[in-house]
Amino acid sequence: MTEHLNRLTPRQIVFELDQYIIGQNDAKRNVAIALRNRWRRMNSPADIQKEIIPNNILMIGATGVGKTEIARRLAKIADAPFVKVEASKFTEVGYVGRDVESMVRDLVEQAVGMVRMQKKEEVKIKAEQAVEDIILDALIPPVHGSGVPRTKTENGTDEMPEDDGELNQRTRERFREKIRNGELDSRKIEIEVQQNQMPNVGMIGGAVDDVSMMNIQEMIGNMMPRRGKKRKVTVEEARKILLDEEASKLIDMDEVKVEAIKKAENLGIIFIDEIDKVASSRSGGSGGPDVSREGVQRDLLPIVEGSAVNTKHGVINTDHILFVAAGAFHVSKPSDLIPELQGRFPIRVELNSLTESDFYQILKTPKNALTKQYEAMMEAEGVELTFEDGALQEMAKIAFEVNSEVENIGARRLQTVMSLLLNDFMFDIPDVIGADSQITVTAEMVSEKLSHLVKNRDLSQYIL
Repeated sequence: MTEHLNRLTPRQIVFELDQYIIGQNDAKRNVAIALRNRWRRMNSPADIQKEIIPNNILMIGATGVGKTEIARRLAKIADAPFVKVEASKFTEVGYVGRDVESMVRDLVEQAVGMVRMQKKEEVKIKAEQAVEDIILDALIPPVHGSGVPRTKTENGTDEMPEDDGELNQRTRERFREKIRNGELDSRKIEIEVQQNQMPNVGMIGGAVDDVSMMNIQEMIGNMMPRRGKKRKVTVEEARKILLDEEASKLIDMDEVKVEAIKKAENLGIIFIDEIDKVASSRSGGSGGPDVSREGVQRDLLPIVEGSAVNTKHGVINTDHILFVAAGAFHVSKPSDLIPELQGRFPIRVELNSLTESDFYQILKTPKNALTKQYEAMMEAEGVELTFEDGALQEMAKIAFEVNSEVENIGARRLQTVMSLLLNDFMFDIPDVIGADSQITVTAEMVSEKLSHLVKNRDLSQYIL
């Protein structure tokens, strides 16, 4: 589990984040250190390992500046289970923080899914062989002959098979080659697919928590017999359906659960968004909804501080899970959080608002830039789309001006700009603009199509 992290130095992590996120160097440095500290903890002396707690991070910045993207990309780089939750969801009527532990259960589910996929890759070759045999049995059922061995003629060649079993075996081998070469992918066969009859269980009477309900459903599901359902599908479809089924049979789920809990405990990242929505403003007294908000913060405390949470896969300790909280803090301030929760997020990072230069780089540099996404979509239609450098600068300028004059929604404004700019082309392809066409976006085209965005200061119809 630590081998992958071993290769990720803080500088390497920042370099990887730079491929997708423009600017915000301070935030990148802090999350890179936090990730590397996990490897340092797991490789420190055993007697001190449990004492080293993660430095949870509080990100402060307006919407669309990259808070969520930094956390999500960090989890992908580290191959770590990742869950994003919104703190505000725990303040809904009848929900008041009651199910705060659900974020940890979701993290364990993510970890189980990741480990299961990893184990399936390890047994893929064995599973493929089993699937090949099932498909072969459906195409050419085996025949058990008398088993008389083949004899050789004087010139050394095989004689004609002497029984049905030998002929069947030869035919099966020829068809096995055809299956491997994909020659029979379109042929239809009948296969049996296992179905688990999982009932929907409802409870009458007192409240039952989520873990108990999941355990009851799983227990009843295990008691119900598995039924096989006959399906007529192509060989290609059968290979996909059966591969998952056969791989699952080769995996020890108890081992998967143990490994997944260990992975979630040591590498898991939970991103708590909109933490500012549960911050109480001290100036208004303690009445009204502030009581509910403060209650949510107090429910979050034991999870962030470190506690044992029951899940359907086992008990998980949250002591070494990395928590990253984020909020715009337009109305409230980080100091409006209760002191105990503030203390659980010792690292504070302020993310900068995006400049015109940042918008230009966002359109040009990242691997997943919007320009590259539209180029790929049009390429699927056989149309070549290119952007002149001046066009990118003009789009960046317009997005920055609109954000300044209306509500600042950060990089998401670029989606509005790109959509308005290219919608006519996207509609005309392929009916009016056919394959092998070329579209070049110039600065003049951007100015002509988007000039009304800057002129109209109301812009209500364009705000996302």
